[in-house]
Amino acid sequence: MENELEQQQYVDTASQNRIEVLKGSEAGNLPMLPPASEPEEQWQRIGRQISTFLAQLPEYIGSFYQEYKLPIISFALLVITVTALRIFLAVLNAINGIPLVSPILQFIGLGYTIWFTFRYLLKDSTRQELAEEIRLLKKQILGRQESQT
Repeated sequence: MENELEQQQYVDTASQNRIEVLKGSEAGNLPMLPPASEPEEQWQRIGRQISTFLAQLPEYIGSFYQEYKLPIISFALLVITVTALRIFLAVLNAINGIPLVSPILQFIGLGYTIWFTFRYLLKDSTRQELAEEIRLLKKQILGRQESQT
């Protein structure tokens, strides 16, 4: 019983306070909200910061590239090499899965190895000829004169 009386008294005082506040407020006396210019200014400030960052982004990227040029190029070459190797192995595996292609390619490789051995590796004169061809190929690729030893 006591709890009910306390609750009724509490509810009554709260409702009386609200009614008194509403009675005391007139049309010209109503509290007003602050102007909405603050969030707009905040959005403008954030927009300026973003546009400044985007305007300076090419400079940031250029300075980053100049500072870390060698590691970036090395990493890119590593990624390209690994990707090319994976593609090569996938193609080789696909070719290897075709019936009769694998034994034929192995036979061709064995035949070329036998021919190369007899053509260039058995005699001294043909080994020198092979060494000269390798030197000429290096000169063509590298574009410089190699010292003769």
